Amino acid sequence: MNGPAQATIIANPASQNGNGAKAAQSALALLQQKLGENHVDLQLTQHPRHAEELAQSLPDHVRTVIALGGDGLVNEVANGLMARRAAQGTDSLPALAVIPSGSGNDYAATLGMSGKMPQAVDQILQGRTVRADVGCCNGRHFVETLSFGVDAAIALDTVERRKRTGHSGTLLYAESGIDQILHHRDERAFKLIANGTEHTGTSLTFAVQLGRTYGGGFQICPDARIDDGLFDLCIAQGPLSLSHALVAFARAKFGAHANMKCMKTLTARELRIEFDQEPPAQMDGEKVQGRIFDVSLTPNALPVICAR
Repeated sequence: MNGPAQATIIANPASQNGNGAKAAQSALALLQQKLGENHVDLQLTQHPRHAEELAQSLPDHVRTVIALGGDGLVNEVANGLMARRAAQGTDSLPALAVIPSGSGNDYAATLGMSGKMPQAVDQILQGRTVRADVGCCNGRHFVETLSFGVDAAIALDTVERRKRTGHSGTLLYAESGIDQILHHRDERAFKLIANGTEHTGTSLTFAVQLGRTYGGGFQICPDARIDDGLFDLCIAQGPLSLSHALVAFARAKFGAHANMKCMKTLTARELRIEFDQEPPAQMDGEKVQGRIFDVSLTPNALPVICAR
């Protein structure tokens, strides 16, 4: 954001274990102090997919929409902006900015956003706008990650685990990951068509990435970029022993897993994935259902604000 401009904050009041509303008010006060009271407003979500509706129906004079929440909220806002793009037949959209306030905050990290609100606000005001790629799976968009198998089961398990424990970030995902690998290490047969080539096998984890990380900072595809027009894939191919699965999980935190023999990596612009049975699946932390997944990429689809 360069100078005063109309901005809207869309916030999930239930984020941060129920402290999201307070965080939203703090962000509003900071931005109004810097831009002026009449240049920023706040919209709180009231139900699932509400952020999507709010983003799609923003007034034309809003030039920046700030998602304050976790990856799920970012996903909803991005889907609203992509629906707006389709309806208007134009790629002239408000720029998406993120103030992280969730459990994983992977897209915020991809954009270089600080986990501390005052710093994140300054980064947005002083940031640069880039055109980010957006993925689409079976008609719904994603901006960071789409995954199947144990990694998806971990992401979905963290929702209830966070409520029980109050934990967040790497600790939350590590606890869930160890539990899932110890007790739910299911491998599923898959057929993948990518770049006109068919790949088959069994997988423990199967990640399709635009950004580098998932699960609160696990660097599953350390070479991924959000503006290169490509998906990065990382597949943990079976059979995997318990010890190999635990080692792969630990090394993925630092992106040091890719050279393991069990790992298959590739890039693609369009995919079709078929599993022999419905796997756990997630898209930017939100549950996805199905057995067959058609995945496509729209390059440079969404203006996003990155830290300088």
